[in-house]
Amino acid sequence: MSRTLSRPARYAALGAVLALGLTACATADAEPEASATASAEEHDEDGHDHDEEESESGSTEQASATPRLVMTYDGGIVVVDANSLEVEADIALDGFNRLNSLGDGRHVAVSTTGGFQILDAGTWSQAHGDHYHYYTGEISLTDLMVEAETPGHVVVHDGYSILFDDGTGHVSAFYTSDWTHMVEEGHLDVVREYDAEEAHHGVAVLTEEGELLVTIGNEDGRTGAMLLDEDDEVIASTDQCPGVHGETAFTNAEGEDLLMVGCENGAVVFHGDHVHYFTAGEDYARTGNLYSSEGSNIVVGDLKTDPEGGINLSEIVLLDTANETRTVVDPFDGADAEYTWRDIRRGDDGEILVLGTDGTLRVLDEATGDVVSAIPVVDEWEVPVEWQTAHPAVEVLAGMAYVTEPATGEVHIVDYVEGELWKSVEVGVEMNEIAGVTG
Repeated sequence: MSRTLSRPARYAALGAVLALGLTACATADAEPEASATASAEEHDEDGHDHDEEESESGSTEQASATPRLVMTYDGGIVVVDANSLEVEADIALDGFNRLNSLGDGRHVAVSTTGGFQILDAGTWSQAHGDHYHYYTGEISLTDLMVEAETPGHVVVHDGYSILFDDGTGHVSAFYTSDWTHMVEEGHLDVVREYDAEEAHHGVAVLTEEGELLVTIGNEDGRTGAMLLDEDDEVIASTDQCPGVHGETAFTNAEGEDLLMVGCENGAVVFHGDHVHYFTAGEDYARTGNLYSSEGSNIVVGDLKTDPEGGINLSEIVLLDTANETRTVVDPFDGADAEYTWRDIRRGDDGEILVLGTDGTLRVLDEATGDVVSAIPVVDEWEVPVEWQTAHPAVEVLAGMAYVTEPATGEVHIVDYVEGELWKSVEVGVEMNEIAGVTG
């Protein structure tokens, strides 16, 4: 996205961005016959005639895309407009619930009792020849559920949405473009399934070539990951990635399609039929979450060096996939601050965003790790003992950073390009998890 755009222009430009990158519009006329390994792009071309689609009943056409934020709190879910931060819906739902965007710009998977329940954020774009139309409609927690004993990670990659059940080790993959169709029809159309040998807290990624990356583990721990072909035959594997957790899938600046996972001794990248290790060289140096940016060689990882420590972190790692180097960086440039995995994200141009306990959002250069700007956003806060406890989180959407402040019930919009806080609005709940949809 252009660095010269003003804040309002960035929101207006989102429609143009979606017109280039949106994989499908919101509705589908028929479910095509498709093999489990067909790419989502092929599925879309074969099964959907976008020019003949009509908007849904009860919808309102908008001049541009309407991005929204979905946030959980103790007792429910709120959906807010990403520009005004006005509350559009407040849905009651008991329990500690987690959120994952499903990749179509509209739907969110809510990890709740029984599995992944699908939330319709009521905002979507629809292709019409050489342009798009934009709509908003009813927001609802739908009846569609991907059943899971213990709903875990959700990954969106290459036009697929892949869900992992930690309680059984079952993997289910869906065409990302099909969520509206599946919600309307009230049934699920699975395009690829896999069952791990043993249940564990795992993750899976499906590529358009039909290759499936899946973690290896059991109830006693996790040891590695393997890449399978479309017939579930092993292409490459590793058992030298203890505590495997987190993943990222992207194309780097060299044009390589890479799959990566984090380990307690560094990280592992899958290069086709072999793996490369980013070894930490320490007994314990856990990278549990990875953050990539399309077209960048640098993958950012969080870093924990005390196995007995909590979720408070003070360093990050830069993993250069071209030069195969690993660099440890202090994102706070010597300041007394910490962060959690909820407080680190990538900007649209690969910037590294880290929110510290000192209340400051820092923007780091991805190549050097140097602090480019430091933006005061929230009051000082403490990292909680339990990860489920509400604390500030960062989400990037439509060229802006959104920072939650549960202690005050506020959401803050940060212009990380210009280096300033733009808007703060009290939402009225102690928000916990956050996910964005582009509309």
